[in-house]
Amino acid sequence: MTPRAADRARYDQATAHLEAPLAIVDLEAFDANAEDLVRRAGGKPVRVASKSVRCRALLERALAHDGFAGIMSFTLEESLWLARAGFDDVLLAYPSADRAGFAELAADPKLAAAVTVMVDDPAQLDLIDRSRGRGREEIRLCLELDTALWLLGGRVRIGARRSPLREPAQLAELARSIARRPGFRLVGLMAYEGHVAGVGDSVAGRPLRSRAVRLMQRAARRELAARRAAVVQAVRAVTPGLEFVNGGGTGSVQHTAAENVVTEVAAGSGLYMPRLFDNYTSFTGRPAALFAQPVVRRPGVGAVTVLGGGYPASGAPGADRLPVPYLPEGLRYDPQEGAGEVQTPLLGAPADDLLIGDRVWFRHAKAGELCERFDAVHLVEGERVVGAAPTYRGEGRTFL
Repeated sequence: MTPRAADRARYDQATAHLEAPLAIVDLEAFDANAEDLVRRAGGKPVRVASKSVRCRALLERALAHDGFAGIMSFTLEESLWLARAGFDDVLLAYPSADRAGFAELAADPKLAAAVTVMVDDPAQLDLIDRSRGRGREEIRLCLELDTALWLLGGRVRIGARRSPLREPAQLAELARSIARRPGFRLVGLMAYEGHVAGVGDSVAGRPLRSRAVRLMQRAARRELAARRAAVVQAVRAVTPGLEFVNGGGTGSVQHTAAENVVTEVAAGSGLYMPRLFDNYTSFTGRPAALFAQPVVRRPGVGAVTVLGGGYPASGAPGADRLPVPYLPEGLRYDPQEGAGEVQTPLLGAPADDLLIGDRVWFRHAKAGELCERFDAVHLVEGERVVGAAPTYRGEGRTFL
């Protein structure tokens, strides 16, 4: 029996008493992935990205590992909810226009001490000030540095369009602006190199593309390391009390942590290990989050149909945004239908061994987005389900 076949038998046995569709997290795999992230961080704290987990119990489990510290959140509403629940170090990774949220933050000393918000434009400070109402608590701020690699004199951009702040002088100027404004305190700097951390460099069947990605990432790491060091020096000259410099992501943890100016790294997807993180030369994780769909039809030889399954991931549309049929091995989508809203045909020799009511296990393309489809994840240890943890959705929270 192959390891994957053994996992299938284990998951089927553990969840036999549950109705599919359902989602699981394999706790042994989750913990092994957490320890690997800590190892790769080389002694620097790992801040867990909540958007990639979206389950409070599993955020707590990650933070219980030595080497993890703090949460990187994705909306202000979520940040406040987590802080009210007792998480005392929440960095909001994206600017917000949530006026009600800022009013609440400015009025509550506990929330204001726990939550740090992201800015990259003085207009965002103006919005916060207009939203304060009677709240006068000092707002903790973090600046975001644009990490994109610019080639050919800036005519070619590789990387996400995030912050407009790119050069040391730009960030130092905003830091000075913050220092002059009452009610704000600059405490951190963040730079997320998604074109390094979130792009696989070893894609099966595409050796030339993989080599090109590795060359790009090597150049991007070198350029960003020099620029990030200059930015940190410039900002610290204005704000000597800067508390943290955050960088990285699951795919670049060890590279980012090696930079002297970086004080912490961020990661989240590496805990669940969705399919998009299979294609890296620098690390190998264990798939920890899966979902099962029941077989409801056998339309012909070499074909079965499962209920639902059309759970595409965000990002540029493409086949890599679809979940992948994982267990049993050897199933694939019908190219004329793909992953369907209410039913999904699957083709391949293993289909002939599947009966009505059997399960097909899938891996989502991305991590936390799976939790928007299920109210709970069932927690598997060995051949047993040892509990169930509500997702954000299961707690009635849909922040985006």
